[in-house]
Amino acid sequence: MIYKFRIILDAEEDVFRDIEIEAGDSLEEFHNTITQAFGFEGSEMASFYLSDDEWNQGEEISLFDMGDGQDDAVRSMSETTLEDAVNEESTKLIYVYDFLTMWTFFVELADIAEKEDGRAYPNLLFAHGQLPEFPPEKQFEAEEGPSDDLNDLGIDIDDYDNFDFDENWN
Repeated sequence: MIYKFRIILDAEEDVFRDIEIEAGDSLEEFHNTITQAFGFEGSEMASFYLSDDEWNQGEEISLFDMGDGQDDAVRSMSETTLEDAVNEESTKLIYVYDFLTMWTFFVELADIAEKEDGRAYPNLLFAHGQLPEFPPEKQFEAEEGPSDDLNDLGIDIDDYDNFDFDENWN
């Protein structure tokens, strides 16, 4: 089967590429196709993130295994196929290229089609817009969390006797 994707740069202006690629290809092959389609050298670190319908970032699938051998190691692109990452029910990925500049793309599976004889895959179907010289600025916003005010936690910081410093002191 052939997966047809639209890859959209997270920017004000419309910059996207439509790519078709075999469902059994690895995410590393897809990464290489995306970098070529947008004109990157392809030498920077990158990751895909599984995403839900609201584009919330989920599990990471990294270009290289950066784990330290722990059980919670990140999946690698070379060992993950497209069909293992996306399907008709779960169609969205977030792709981040170059963690210093944070080029961020929304990747969506648009169609699943039969392979056409005589056609080479992966294939760039359509390109719209030029990649800007620099990536768009990101607005990092935290969700509403607990207050930094210790009084909101029921702690009176002037009541030193209740901190139990002596019993836990080494």
